[in-house]
Amino acid sequence: MIFIIHQNNRVLKVLDNKQNKIAFNRKKSIADTLFNLATQFPNNLIIWCNRDYFDYINLKALPDIFHHRGILASFSFSDNNFLPNQIGYVDLSIYIKINKKVCYPTWLLSGDVGGVHAEVLNAISKDFNTYSNFHYFLNALAKTAMHQGLFCYSHPNLLLGKPNTVNQVKQASTFVLFQFVKEHYKWNWVYILFTAFIIFEKKFPIIPLLKSLFYKKIEYDFDFTKIPFQTSRNIIDKREIDVIIPTIGRKVYLYDVLKDLSRQTLLPKNVIIVEQNPIKNSVSELNYLYNEKWPFNIKHRFINKMGVCNARNIAIDLVESEWVFFGDDDIRFNKLLVEKAFINIKNLGVRAINFTCLQPLEEQTYFKIAQTPIFGSGSSVVKSELFKNIKFDLSYEYGYREDSDFGMQIRWLGEDVIFIPDLIITHLKAPVGGFRKKPASPWKSEKQLPKPSPTVMLFNLKYFTKQQKLGYKLMLFVKNYKSQSIKNPINYVKNMRKGWCVSLTWAEKINYNGVEKNN
Repeated sequence: MIFIIHQNNRVLKVLDNKQNKIAFNRKKSIADTLFNLATQFPNNLIIWCNRDYFDYINLKALPDIFHHRGILASFSFSDNNFLPNQIGYVDLSIYIKINKKVCYPTWLLSGDVGGVHAEVLNAISKDFNTYSNFHYFLNALAKTAMHQGLFCYSHPNLLLGKPNTVNQVKQASTFVLFQFVKEHYKWNWVYILFTAFIIFEKKFPIIPLLKSLFYKKIEYDFDFTKIPFQTSRNIIDKREIDVIIPTIGRKVYLYDVLKDLSRQTLLPKNVIIVEQNPIKNSVSELNYLYNEKWPFNIKHRFINKMGVCNARNIAIDLVESEWVFFGDDDIRFNKLLVEKAFINIKNLGVRAINFTCLQPLEEQTYFKIAQTPIFGSGSSVVKSELFKNIKFDLSYEYGYREDSDFGMQIRWLGEDVIFIPDLIITHLKAPVGGFRKKPASPWKSEKQLPKPSPTVMLFNLKYFTKQQKLGYKLMLFVKNYKSQSIKNPINYVKNMRKGWCVSLTWAEKINYNGVEKNN
């Protein structure tokens, strides 16, 4: 293990794990020093730390934090990130609002304390710009490499307690913010950022905008496949899994799903089916659950209440196994899906994974194991111990984002969701049964329909920063203009504001009151 102690963008000293000094070039930047040390010590974890925090490094936690070699982690007690909050105007991802109480996936890294394995640095050293500002370098590296398969986190366990004095991070200027956006986003986002500054900040940053136009978008294709992502964690006690499937009126398609499960090289222990039919006094149509023999136990619940969140929560309460496969009633998959899922979980040391979910004839476009902002409630495996603290939020029963919210609950527990590209599910998008229909939303009778859907608004309220909420609002207003009938810009904005207010009102209602009483 190698330690870089720095201050004011300058390396002060370099130590090994026995506190012996290591020679370095004092004229080089911190980033250059990182790459040089990675070349010298290719099998070492390299830790950087601000001088004021060196005595607080949690040495005992490092093996668990960097439990495989593909992890880049940092932490800061500062109230600010290096990039100012206005980055939220153009980045609407879940990685911007960081939960600093737990290990949280993000590319917004800090130079206060952090680490990365030398193998990662050596894999990118030939191409990556080092930058003189260490904070800029870390954010640029994580923003670029996270999508390429590097696991990036804010991790509070890097430090033992909170120091008496916390150094506030010096935030990037507006010039640097525009530069970062131009280098790491599509070209049009600098103009969106400029517009957001005018509307929401009452500022006119024309010079930062013009200067940013001289920068080019930076694109890399990193290859981390040669780095052994072999975790030191023992994440699996028993290779036992239950399958959860909510279903409505898809008897034939559900049968095919069960047949795919029955052919698995590693069979599930229980398949939990929650069948919904809103017709009073109706009975189950799934006679094959009892007429045929299945190589697993089937737990079948029939209810007259509609709602996928409610159905999944009923199923969660019936789980017995250590792991759960969240499935759907119109998917298909090969016989190795479950077994390969466990292989990936064992290698990566994570408690939630997402499969590739493709519609028929849809081509796969992404092929790297990576962190993902997505959680598929019909294409994922989760460790069941997490259900002690989370359930599907019934507030989303009338709309969208219930799966996204569940994924965020996982992340706010300090876990991550990892995308596995070679585990493929085909989602048939099958036609539905005659009695199946979406429940009428309680806001359907409003004279002014909400825009966006109140469930989308609720998700944004819970997990977006102030700037992200405003950025979403700006993009919604712009994108919706072409598809609506009001072409007078002033009248259009007035109408959209009314819809926004209705959406906000309903989001607050369903968040505090739930939706069960409306059924």
